[in-house]
Amino acid sequence: MNYHWNWGVFFQEVPGGGEYYWELIVAGIGWTLAVSACAWVIALALGSVIGTIRTTTNPWLVLLAKTWVEVFRNIPLLVQMFLWYFVAPELIPPLKRWVIQVDPGTAQFLAAIVCLGLFTSARIAEQVRAGIQSLSTGQRYAGMALGLTPTQVYRHVLLPMAFRIVIPPLTSESMNLIKNSSIALTIGLAELTFRAREMGEYTFNFFEAFTAATLIYIVIAMTANRVMATIERKTAVPGFIAGGSR
Repeated sequence: MNYHWNWGVFFQEVPGGGEYYWELIVAGIGWTLAVSACAWVIALALGSVIGTIRTTTNPWLVLLAKTWVEVFRNIPLLVQMFLWYFVAPELIPPLKRWVIQVDPGTAQFLAAIVCLGLFTSARIAEQVRAGIQSLSTGQRYAGMALGLTPTQVYRHVLLPMAFRIVIPPLTSESMNLIKNSSIALTIGLAELTFRAREMGEYTFNFFEAFTAATLIYIVIAMTANRVMATIERKTAVPGFIAGGSR
């Protein structure tokens, strides 16, 4: 049986009128980008702090940071999404009252960015830790010899070099985060995958809807890839080899 593609479906009106299917897809792209960008900010900030703590000499802080990583890295993302949206409000009465009063889309959006941000922060923390530990101890000692405090050594010596090393894995994480944002459809957030499924259910043109969504995800992820590649090229240290003892 031959399938007859109908790309004109994107220019048909949604039942009830007022919108076209392509407008639904564009709105879904907006939510996908917003969730991904906000979650990325949370993940990078927390991941950097937690990864740095894991390289300190305080055993209690190291244990706390390690626990954070193990908890968020080992619970499936879908389960975490359900926990943040369905379970957390039940355990925190003020949060439940707020969720009831606020617009559902806002609650779904915030739950999604918190979930994705914390989940990804655990992965970034491991990359930052590995980046710092890949540097030679001579760099740390050189900073201390100059009279820098441990905090200043991290800020001015170790972290600037470590972040240059971990840009490639951070690129993968940024692309993964964009793709993982599709999990938010399970709590009702009208992001790209949600809109593609909605369009398919209305029109039965599932092939067209999900082909378009697939191509859009590829474009967004590859754009992120190119941006990170540019950052990597601009921040590269000439003659420095990641993991080298120099």
